[in-house]
Amino acid sequence: MKNNRRSFLKYLSLSAGAATIGTNILAAKEKLLTIGRQQHPSAGNMCGYAAPKLEKVRIGFIGLGMRGPGAVERMGYIEGVEIAGLCDKYPDRVEKAQAILAKTGRLNARAYSGEDGWKAMCESKDFDLIYICTPWHLHTPMALYAMLQGKHAATEVPAALTIDECWQLVETSEKTRRHCMMLENCCYDFFELLTLNMTRQGMFGEIVHAEGAYIHDLLDLNFNKTTGYADMWRLKENMKNGNLYPTHGLGPIAQCMNINRGDCFDYLTSMSTNDFTMAAHADKLAKEDDFFKPFSGKTYRGNMNTTLIRSVLGKTLMVQHDVSSPRPYSRIHLISGTKGMASKWPSPQRMAFGHSWLKPEEQRKYEDEYTPEIVRKIGELAKKIGGHGGMDFMMDWRLIDCLRNGLPLDQDVYDAAAWSCITPLSQASISNRSRGVEETGKQICRLNLP
Repeated sequence: MKNNRRSFLKYLSLSAGAATIGTNILAAKEKLLTIGRQQHPSAGNMCGYAAPKLEKVRIGFIGLGMRGPGAVERMGYIEGVEIAGLCDKYPDRVEKAQAILAKTGRLNARAYSGEDGWKAMCESKDFDLIYICTPWHLHTPMALYAMLQGKHAATEVPAALTIDECWQLVETSEKTRRHCMMLENCCYDFFELLTLNMTRQGMFGEIVHAEGAYIHDLLDLNFNKTTGYADMWRLKENMKNGNLYPTHGLGPIAQCMNINRGDCFDYLTSMSTNDFTMAAHADKLAKEDDFFKPFSGKTYRGNMNTTLIRSVLGKTLMVQHDVSSPRPYSRIHLISGTKGMASKWPSPQRMAFGHSWLKPEEQRKYEDEYTPEIVRKIGELAKKIGGHGGMDFMMDWRLIDCLRNGLPLDQDVYDAAAWSCITPLSQASISNRSRGVEETGKQICRLNLP
């Protein structure tokens, strides 16, 4: 069965003519129906899966460096949560996180540390959810181990680094019937939630093209040996090429385009510039500080990567990634439909239903009318508690809401895999002079179709 599924992509590849308009659109939709009919009946299908309700969600956190402490604090404000365990390779980080619990009026959690402390946490019967905030290469093995030990897994982005890891997450989640959610917080930002609601209400018509990005100048942070990432792990990751961090820009627009819920990725092509800053910066620092000598003379990722994705229904997405150019922050978040469009960056966020941008007072009317319920309910609280302006808190609150009420997750394991697989597929395209690469996303999607 596994081999048949993994070769399914080749079997279902669209013919050259199916990329054209007209009657071939019907052929593309029939391909989607075929995917739904052949894969939806799987006994292990996690699409729309609702796990049994949990009256209280007992959470264990792994990784208390850059992202973990903030997650511990946010969860401390959410009803129905017990912060049952804290784990990090370094014991002093666990102690600092215990102080965060005291700040939110909670008791100390069970402490785990060392190289294998996380395994002991996953093996314990005292946890329902393992929340993973570790370096990228540990996300998949930790999520897999948690699910195999009967726990739901929530992991920071990206969920996986290779195609095999994407498959391992999918197949393990299906086998264990445990959720595996990638913690894509940008899907819970305010304008992204607004435009998703408007899209689902048909305000922009049929979405035909979308753009997302992670453009964030991290040059100094990636080379910071004291307040940056432990063991310089993120700098080492940037010695690879391709779109290394696609999901912040991709996740929100993929939701607007119903990816895995009526459409799915088909193929992509990817191109990167040369590196014009990172290697030069490493060489400069190595001359001043021997600590950086191992990072000098290395090859780093190109400044800008641009990846173009085409869906089975003939829609397109552009995703960009640049963390080493002196540019203002941007995730773009542009969606373009048959009736209108919206764009978040460059600021201010804007909408159009014709050839002109809406006036501020006109846009405010749409924002008031289409603000989604989650924002109306906890939006102000989220802003007060924080986490990237509140989107982190809304993500955590919604995760707990789903687990306590037995609801399907907004972002399931198929989303985690389909969004994460852009990294290895972009690398494959770049290594082959930007030729098209067929999308693993089409293999792993479980469409919500009859």
